[in-house]
Amino acid sequence: MKYYLGMDIGGTKCAVVLGEKGSSSVKDKIRFDTRSERGWRTVVGELISSAHELLGRNGISCEDVIACGVSCGGPLNSETGVIMCPPNLPDWDNVPLAQMITDEFGFPCKVRNDADACALAEWQFGAGRGCRNMIFLTFGTGMGAGLILDGRLYSGTLGMAGEVGHMRIDADGPVGYGKAGSFEGYCSGAGIASTTRKMLPLYNGETVLTPDDVSAKAVAQAATGGDRLAQAIYRRCGEKLGLGLSILIDILNPERIMIGSIFARSSHLLVDSMNETIKKEALPASAACCTVVPAMLGDEIGDYAALGVAKDYAEGKNG
Repeated sequence: MKYYLGMDIGGTKCAVVLGEKGSSSVKDKIRFDTRSERGWRTVVGELISSAHELLGRNGISCEDVIACGVSCGGPLNSETGVIMCPPNLPDWDNVPLAQMITDEFGFPCKVRNDADACALAEWQFGAGRGCRNMIFLTFGTGMGAGLILDGRLYSGTLGMAGEVGHMRIDADGPVGYGKAGSFEGYCSGAGIASTTRKMLPLYNGETVLTPDDVSAKAVAQAATGGDRLAQAIYRRCGEKLGLGLSILIDILNPERIMIGSIFARSSHLLVDSMNETIKKEALPASAACCTVVPAMLGDEIGDYAALGVAKDYAEGKNG
C-alpha cells in the first residue's frame, strides 16, 4: 500500500494528515495550535515530529509515502516550495519548507497556496469531481480563487492566477485587497463587517445588530431571524457576488463554481440576488451551462487540500 502525506498550515491551527492512494478519505491526522509567536522553526519542527508520529503509529515507512503536499496561505513560491511571509505567519520569511521536508523524509514535497489547494481538494474529493473546468472561491476572511481549466490546475506566469479579490466591481465601495469597490471589499467577512458598520446608523433602533458584533456569522443569524438591515446587507452582498461571478463566467466559461466558508454556511441568504444578477450580467449561454454550488468538504477542506496537492503532484499534472 502507498500513501500521501499532507500538511495544512494556518495562522491558528496546523494539521498533518495521512491518506491512502486510491482512497477518498483521510486515514489519520494530528492537529495542533500554530502559536506562530513561537517562530517558524518551532512550528516546522512540530510539523515534522507530528509526521514522524503519524507514520510510526500507522506502521508506515518513508518508502511507502509517494509525496507530501502542503497547503498554506500565500505569498509563496510553488515552484521552489518557499513560503514568503504570509500575513498570518509574519516571521515565515523565505522558509524553504519543501526542501526541509524532503531532506527529513526523503520523499518529494509540493507547496501550494490555500486557494489552489482547496480547488484541487474539491476537484478530486468534493463538489468538483468530474469537472474539466471549475472555479473554487474562498469567500472567507478574504476572497480568492483556485482555477481548474482543461482538467488541470492553472496557476499563471507568477503563480498568482486566481487573485479575483482584487477585481474592481464598483467605482467605489468597501476596501478589500487594498482597493475600494473590489470583489473582496464586498464579498468577504471583512467586507460584510465594513458594510454593516456603514449601514448601522441608517437603521438606528430598528436592528438587533450592534457595532460590537458585525461578523458575517452574526449578520447571517440576524438575517435568518428577519432583521431588515441584516437581510439588506446579505442581499447587497449577493448582488455583488453575482457581478463578480458574471465576469468569471464570461471570461473562463466554467461548468461549475464552488464557493466555501461564508457562502457554504449562508447560501440561502445570497443565492436569489446572486442568480438575478448573473441572469442580467453574464452571457446567457455561458451562464446556462454553469452551476454555482456550496463547497462540499466543509471544515475538513484543509485536510483534503493538503492531500490533494500531494496527489496532484505525484500524478504529474501540475508538478
